Amino acid sequence: MIRRRHVLAGLGAGLLAAPFAARAQEPTVIRMGSLKLIHSIAPYFYEQFTPAGYTVEVVPFESPTECKNAVVTKSVDFGTFGIASGTLGAAAGEPIVVIASTCNRGMAIIAKTGSGIATVKDLKGKRVALWPGSTQEVFALERMRQEGFGVKDITPVRISFSEMHIALARGDIDAYVGAEPAPGVSLSTGVGSLVEYPYGTEMGALNMVFGAHRDTLAEKPDLVRTMLEIHRKGTEFAQSHRDAMIAMAVAKLGQKREALELSVPNVELKWKFGETEIAQAKVYADRMLALKQIKRLPDFSSFIDTRFVDAMRDA
Repeated sequence: MIRRRHVLAGLGAGLLAAPFAARAQEPTVIRMGSLKLIHSIAPYFYEQFTPAGYTVEVVPFESPTECKNAVVTKSVDFGTFGIASGTLGAAAGEPIVVIASTCNRGMAIIAKTGSGIATVKDLKGKRVALWPGSTQEVFALERMRQEGFGVKDITPVRISFSEMHIALARGDIDAYVGAEPAPGVSLSTGVGSLVEYPYGTEMGALNMVFGAHRDTLAEKPDLVRTMLEIHRKGTEFAQSHRDAMIAMAVAKLGQKREALELSVPNVELKWKFGETEIAQAKVYADRMLALKQIKRLPDFSSFIDTRFVDAMRDA
């Protein structure tokens, strides 16, 4: 005979176990830091490529430094940020590791229409908006060096990327070195004219990278592989479907289609990070050291880890 107390005990055990079973089936949430720029649009395509058992939560940031810091403090699991902010962190001993690429290109030197600024040399004596510590700043200063002058020959104005077009339209500055879609906005409205896309240096068009905390690579390699596979698929889809990229930027970032039509051709979404990118990153770090933006070079043996993207590429 089955005693009543045994039945009740069994029911109680089942009721107690149910919440634990439900919790065990909850998906693993991956927090992905992303910038409010067209360069960083790929994470918004991750959802359609995320396998069962996982959910990717996109966390937007205004600046590359903010996103990089979120990775360092483990506020997010992964993040996209400029090679500049990554290099600054690694040179300071932060446990930040570049494990893939996010975007090349995506920057431009824009002058006020009618200002008479047609070349980089024409920036001499002008008010030029630069975001300190940004990838764009290093590229601009390198182009100035190539033309025989430096930051002391301009009036640098500290303005965030999102405000550069507005400052140009108001006449607060004569030119800016910005990140898309600001150049596209300035060109589409006629407020600005293109001086150049500053890719004619040894740094090529290196721009945004994909990073993680050193602990994440050591403790959660399977999560890293899963996330990079999602990143690869999302990146390849967005890069090969330009209309979808524009539509997503309009929906998620509130950007205007006419500006994006001009911005998107200047954006190369990518995930591969190999020997060419490593060489460019080392040149980039050398330039930052020469500009005294960093006190020492980062340890590239720990700053860049391509084993995960190498495995995906080979597969």
